[in-house]
Amino acid sequence: VRARIRFTPGARVLTQTLKQLGFKMAVISGGFVDVARYVRAELGLDYAFANELATDQDGKFTGETTGPLVTPERKRTLLGMIAEVEGCDVEQVVAVGDGANDIPMLTTSGLGVAFCAKPKVRETVRDFQIN
Repeated sequence: VRARIRFTPGARVLTQTLKQLGFKMAVISGGFVDVARYVRAELGLDYAFANELATDQDGKFTGETTGPLVTPERKRTLLGMIAEVEGCDVEQVVAVGDGANDIPMLTTSGLGVAFCAKPKVRETVRDFQIN
C-alpha cells in the first residue's frame, strides 16, 4: 500500500513550510492507522489518527477493527482534542477534507477547506474550495 501512495504535488513543501512556521499538523483518517502513520512520518506531521485493524494470535488480520472507529463525529472530537492539547481555540484550526465524513470536522474548524472534494462537501463548505 505504501508504495502506491502518491502525495499531491506541493504537499511536502507545504507541510515543511508550515512546520517551520510552528504549525502543528495531523492526519485524521477513516482509513487505517498503518497508512496514517506512514503519511505522518513522510510529511513530518505531529499526529496520526485512523482505524486499527485487529490481528489474531499469529499476527494475521482478522478483518475487524479494534478501538474507537474514526467516524465523522470522532474526527470532529479529535480536532477539538488536538486544539486543546496545543493550547488553541478550535476557531484557530484549519481543517482540510474531501469526503462527507469530513463535514463535521470542516464545519467545526475556524477554516474548513474542501480539497478535491466530493459534491456533498462542496455544497456544504462553499467558502473555501480547492479543486
